[in-house]
Amino acid sequence: MTAVDYNDLRDFIGLVESMGDLKRVDGASADFELGAITEVAAGLPACPALLFDQIPGLRPGHRVFTNATVSTRRAALALGIDPTLPPLEVLKAWKSRRVELKPLDPVSVKDAAFLENSQFGDQVDLSVFPCPIWHKRDGGPYIGSGSLVITKDPDEGWVNAAIYRVQVHGPNRVTIQFDHKGRHGAMISRKYWDRGQPCPVAIVNGQDPALFIAGFEYLPERQSEYAFAGAIKQAPIETFALPVTGLPVPARAEIILEGMLLPFDQDNLPEGPFGEFTGYYAADRRPAPVMDVQAVHYRSNPILLGSPPLKPPRFHFGIPFRAASIWANLEACGVADVVGAWQHVSQLMTVIAIKQRYAGHAKRAGLIAAANSYMGRIVVVVDEDVDPSNLADVMWAVTTRAEPSEDVDIVRNAWSSSLDPRLSMEDRNAGRTSNSKMIIDACIPFELLGSYPPTSALSVEEAQAVRRRWPDILA
Repeated sequence: MTAVDYNDLRDFIGLVESMGDLKRVDGASADFELGAITEVAAGLPACPALLFDQIPGLRPGHRVFTNATVSTRRAALALGIDPTLPPLEVLKAWKSRRVELKPLDPVSVKDAAFLENSQFGDQVDLSVFPCPIWHKRDGGPYIGSGSLVITKDPDEGWVNAAIYRVQVHGPNRVTIQFDHKGRHGAMISRKYWDRGQPCPVAIVNGQDPALFIAGFEYLPERQSEYAFAGAIKQAPIETFALPVTGLPVPARAEIILEGMLLPFDQDNLPEGPFGEFTGYYAADRRPAPVMDVQAVHYRSNPILLGSPPLKPPRFHFGIPFRAASIWANLEACGVADVVGAWQHVSQLMTVIAIKQRYAGHAKRAGLIAAANSYMGRIVVVVDEDVDPSNLADVMWAVTTRAEPSEDVDIVRNAWSSSLDPRLSMEDRNAGRTSNSKMIIDACIPFELLGSYPPTSALSVEEAQAVRRRWPDILA
């Protein structure tokens, strides 16, 4: 385990560049070209992080940073884990550390980096910032694809800092899409609206990776994302109370919007469509609440952190957090000798590796994993000699150890989402969002463990030892 060694997004970009992982791009248009470059780069074997500048129509120095944590190396760097570790070891390290994290409350400071420049009232003009149209069929420009939306519960005072998408509709108007009424931001907003009041809100653009991670983690109600990010960094997040709303925001962020989220029944605008993480447009335009942006604050030469959903297997983070949760769930249920877990295709395919101890061991692990696999249609269980993070290894096991007529089970009416592109229109309109899940037992049959043809391949441990011995050759 290494320490998190960045204070803000600019520090992190410097670390990424020192690793040789950064590419600078000048002259790309914010209208789809910037997003297209991001998508193609994310599909490269050695996916680079990208820093866009000289964007047509914008002042030089107003930049966009994308693919920040798409690779395993940069995801590990963001978490304070050794970036030279193999992917499965990074996930294992995070799984262990996640259990031990102790929330660290933020501290209030009296100055903020983003106060270098401010606009108030009629001065507010969001067109001075990069607001990309990420995908060619998106409904408009989005300043918020990896941005934090800050709200504060009016009764209990707890602060929610989660990632919701933010579409720009004019110089001082944006919409915030909460996806569904169960999101904490939506619940807090509703409390204000039920009293006939607008909801104070702030949008944080260009936060550091620990805050980005905290923003997409599913934390329980009333648990602070700031405290979670502080735990990752092992240092408290510095926050500053904004002049208009009084909301606490990260003092080292790049661009801050603050204002009021108007009651939905008083003002709303059609939002979207927006390309989803499945690689499809799963929903048409739909009404979303409008934020009246009353003030903007930003650092000189600001950087927007862009994290648009992309066609799988491209994903916003280089290790699958939900795989770590499923791994922990398996252990909590008493499933012995789980040696690894991973998710492929943007978490839509789950792989569990076990050391078989008894007949039915693999089936038990597969059923539990399927029950905890959000939206996924495929669960594969493999033996301990298969690296679940390596899709080629997994398919080797599927094609040489699984007999389709015997080792495939289908679970029907399982956990899915309205984002599932395979849902029929009838089911979607009725609110039915379940799907089926296929469980493939790609383990050597338990009764044949002693007689199955021996493999010629290196074990996972042997392969890791070779990588450690020859890092320059096999990096």
